[in-house]
Amino acid sequence: MGLFSWMESSLPFMGMVLAVTSLATNMIISKMAMSNGTSNFILSVYSNALATLILFPCGFLFHRSKRPPLTFSIICRIFLLASFGCLADIGSYAGIKNSSPTLGTELLNLVPGFTYILAIIFRMEGFSLKRSSDLSKSLGTIISICGASIVTLYKGPAIINKALTLNSSELLSSSQQNWVLGGILLAIAAFSTASWSIVQTSILKIYPAEMIIVAIYCLFVTTQSTIVALIAEKDLTAWKLQAEMGLFAVLYAGIVNITFRLYMMSWCLSRTGPLFVSLFNPLTIVISVVIGVIFLHEVLYFGSVVGAVILVIGFYAVIWGKAKESKMNKSTEVSNVESRSHEVPLLQDSV
Repeated sequence: MGLFSWMESSLPFMGMVLAVTSLATNMIISKMAMSNGTSNFILSVYSNALATLILFPCGFLFHRSKRPPLTFSIICRIFLLASFGCLADIGSYAGIKNSSPTLGTELLNLVPGFTYILAIIFRMEGFSLKRSSDLSKSLGTIISICGASIVTLYKGPAIINKALTLNSSELLSSSQQNWVLGGILLAIAAFSTASWSIVQTSILKIYPAEMIIVAIYCLFVTTQSTIVALIAEKDLTAWKLQAEMGLFAVLYAGIVNITFRLYMMSWCLSRTGPLFVSLFNPLTIVISVVIGVIFLHEVLYFGSVVGAVILVIGFYAVIWGKAKESKMNKSTEVSNVESRSHEVPLLQDSV
């Protein structure tokens, strides 16, 4: 029973590791596809459309026996969720296009900080200056934002620069990259992702059918991103995936990054809350750097390393605060149970 209980409690952890691995890999694949001429707007439309086709039959089949009534209020909430998702999707693709997958994964460390701030605003997390756990989470959030600013505004010298000798690096490193613009877009995407977690958590509390929510969400994102693409892409030929890499990027994003990852995140959100889910984003740095530098010959800058270290320090400060808070809550629960157990015999004696 102990082994089963341990495995059950570790499922959200394993699920989030798989989710962030899918995200980091998608950033690399998407960057390669966009470097080969695939439009980031079209990539968002096609991948979400594919996810919708997969999730709708699966969702209603999976929840065919226990399906809560779908009200207009819930649909409106899902539409709001899709708006944040669409902004995060397009902002992330555009940010990576102007910078690199490594910068994209580094700025994901802003998600826990943004999530914590929003959770306080919407009273999903408590805050008190007298508690060391709350101070640690707050300082960690500020440190993370400082680290993100360094990563965005300061590149510095190249530490690993295989681009000088390898022609394939032109796919990922261009002299026309706009690092600051890419960083701003990725920061906006990080805030949208944090907002997505908060809204999704509130929806799951009143409509606990993860796959149906994600299916309707993908339908709304497809509609919204299509409108944006029609406005942004004046050239109709952009809608045709000319390169094999573009088709592969759509398939991977639609099946793995959206269908699998969003369902897994929603499942974990319903069991652990938004802050736990957001705390796994820094893992994408390791995965992206390994893939980008070793296999795809991406340039690694000194500013990225320094900023990433500061981001990780802020991240672990938030984790420490969250762990201390959890320990304090458990101690309070235990003391309450013990006090009640002492009170029962007294009541019995009086009877």
